[in-house]
Amino acid sequence: MLFWHVPAPNEAMLISGSKRQVQDTQFRIVTGHGSFVLPVKQKARMLSLALREAEIAEDCVTQQGIRLTVRAVTVFKVGDDAVSIANAARRFLAEQDRMEELVGRIFAGHLRSIIGGLTVEQIIRERDRVAQEVKAGSHSEMEKLGIVVDALQIQEIEDATGYINNLAAPHAAAVASQARIAAARADQEAAEREQQAEALKAEYERDTSIKRAGFEAQTEQVRARASQAGPLAQAKASQEVIEEQTALAERQAMLAAQRLEAEVRRPADAEAYRRRTLAQAQADANTARALSLRDGNQELLAANRVVEVLPELVDSAAKGLADSNLTVLNGTDGVNEVAAGLVGQGMTILNSLQGRTGSTRAQAEQDQDVTQKMDGKAPARVNRAA
Repeated sequence: MLFWHVPAPNEAMLISGSKRQVQDTQFRIVTGHGSFVLPVKQKARMLSLALREAEIAEDCVTQQGIRLTVRAVTVFKVGDDAVSIANAARRFLAEQDRMEELVGRIFAGHLRSIIGGLTVEQIIRERDRVAQEVKAGSHSEMEKLGIVVDALQIQEIEDATGYINNLAAPHAAAVASQARIAAARADQEAAEREQQAEALKAEYERDTSIKRAGFEAQTEQVRARASQAGPLAQAKASQEVIEEQTALAERQAMLAAQRLEAEVRRPADAEAYRRRTLAQAQADANTARALSLRDGNQELLAANRVVEVLPELVDSAAKGLADSNLTVLNGTDGVNEVAAGLVGQGMTILNSLQGRTGSTRAQAEQDQDVTQKMDGKAPARVNRAA
């Protein structure tokens, strides 16, 4: 509407010319709502209630006579209550753009006053205390101006004489020394850790190399065994073949010896003995024939016939031995014993026939001849009979 005025949320509307005034002021204060402003009779002005900031840079002298440049910042605003708005309106309504400058000058004066009673060390160590004292010192004055201070901070302290630097030099040197010591200790610890890491790495590489060498040795052994398995198996098989061939050869040699014994030696021995026995039997027959012819004994003539066929009997027996599958344990001696037994039986028959003639001398000679035949001395007897 044309005559309806509404202030912003951070503004206070001041209406002058009104006869009715709620506050004890010469103008009406309107905040948070609108109001009619009659033209010509009334006039409305706006006062900002927004937050403002003032920067302060002031040369100060400390209790020790040290000149410092202190930089600070303050945050303030016009109070929300009617008294504060009225006080601020009377002082700053026409100069709202210069409010920061004016407030900054006020705070600068209080800052010089507070720092003048402190030492440099106190100012450095207790900046919050300085700010609180400045706020407390300016409170009553700010209240008269309708200003509410939200914050005051000292940002920087400059020392043109170098006092602060000299003051901080021992501590800085100690800090630098501690920093160098800490750095050296850190370097030493880092070097020790690197050495430990290198040692562990070398140990690991050594163990790895040993294990790798062991694995390679085992692999080579397995390969060597595998490569030798074929030749060893072949050699073992060859050895077994040789052993079998040797055993076969031994068996064949044994069979050959037995075959030689059975087919050659034994028949040869039997044949030789047969011939010796035939020769001895022929001699004995000749002797018996001579005796029988001399004595005219008929029984001796019959015995002579037996003697004549005795060589054939012995020959047949010897051939039977030669062709038989008889096992003779004593070799040639065993064959001789068998043949001698046959001849002995024949001679026993002959002796029995001769005993019937009553010739004691002939019987003795015949017994001696038989004994000599058993001992293989037949030719000697033949020579004696002749």
